[in-house]
Amino acid sequence: MQIDFNLKLESEKLLLRPLLESDLAQLFEFTQESEMWKFYTHDLSNKDGLIDWARPALKKDRLQFVIIDKAENIILGSTAFGNYALRDRRIEIGWTWLAKPHQGSGINAQVKQIMLTYAFEKLYMERVEFKTDVLNTQARKALRNIGAIEEGVLRSHTLMTKERRRDTIYYSILKSEWNHIKRENDW
Repeated sequence: MQIDFNLKLESEKLLLRPLLESDLAQLFEFTQESEMWKFYTHDLSNKDGLIDWARPALKKDRLQFVIIDKAENIILGSTAFGNYALRDRRIEIGWTWLAKPHQGSGINAQVKQIMLTYAFEKLYMERVEFKTDVLNTQARKALRNIGAIEEGVLRSHTLMTKERRRDTIYYSILKSEWNHIKRENDW
């Protein structure tokens, strides 16, 4: 099964729909706090960084979603499916960020639930992987909280903003773990 780049996913409260070029102006309003991007591969607080970040999504190399609050009809942030390997039945969830007022609100866990359910129950993935900066303790805690297993660190793996080299830590959830994780998280 191939990735549908027109895919929309939703729960009772959230809609995940593909990023459109017309979304960039609204997203730019939420990205002005440069401190938000210290653990991110692009500095989205400047327009060039935002456009560079969006380019793979607009070229359909990554399925980047905007996260929308259905009741308020406002964009809260973004997340993506990427690094899809059909033969290996593997996909990555990442490139996730939330506007500052929505951080720590439980939205990230809801988004992961929607995406993991789709990955395991519609795409029939064997493995869903996540990666983050080894220094990003908040993201690491969030991944552990949803049941992702820490796998290891790739040293000097990724170029970050301000020319810093990131040590990247990988996490994953396997198909064999999915039912247990759904029960543990009351999904």
